[in-house]
Amino acid sequence: MTPDTTSLLLAAAGIFALRVLDVSIGTLRIAFLVRGRRAIAGGLSFFESLVWLTAAAQVITSLDAPVKFVAYAAGYATGTVLGVSIERWIGAGDTLLRVVTPVGSPPVETPLRDAGYYVTSLNAQGRDGDVRVLFTVLSRRKVPAALRIVRQASPNAYVTLEATTPARASSIGASHVRK
Repeated sequence: MTPDTTSLLLAAAGIFALRVLDVSIGTLRIAFLVRGRRAIAGGLSFFESLVWLTAAAQVITSLDAPVKFVAYAAGYATGTVLGVSIERWIGAGDTLLRVVTPVGSPPVETPLRDAGYYVTSLNAQGRDGDVRVLFTVLSRRKVPAALRIVRQASPNAYVTLEATTPARASSIGASHVRK
């Protein structure tokens, strides 16, 4: 391998790494922005743009090296996957857990409350009769534990999860929103 080839491959590896970094940061930035964490999103955007500019400058300065284009695109794809994985691992933000069970099924709200979750229960009409609809807002990190409780209490419950965006319109009950 010639020194020029080695230099080109190292430059391509650097571009790849920079793109993985900037796209991962961008994915996290968007996740924090959607969850109302503007200050964190703003800080991340600074570093995202700085890293992107560094990577783009390396590609643009040598448009005759297709391996750099491939590294740039591969870094983008890899950064997207890595960013989503990191965001899931961090688990920032809250989730609305909605549980629907037939009225005659074992209660789910009791074991959830016993575990410390705040649960709102409503009676409703479903396609096949009376149902209970339960709502709780909890930290995303707590979702797996809450789902285990629901599955143990009522294995056939219909469960949905929904990302929430804080509204901060009132502080009433704010201390009771999350577990």
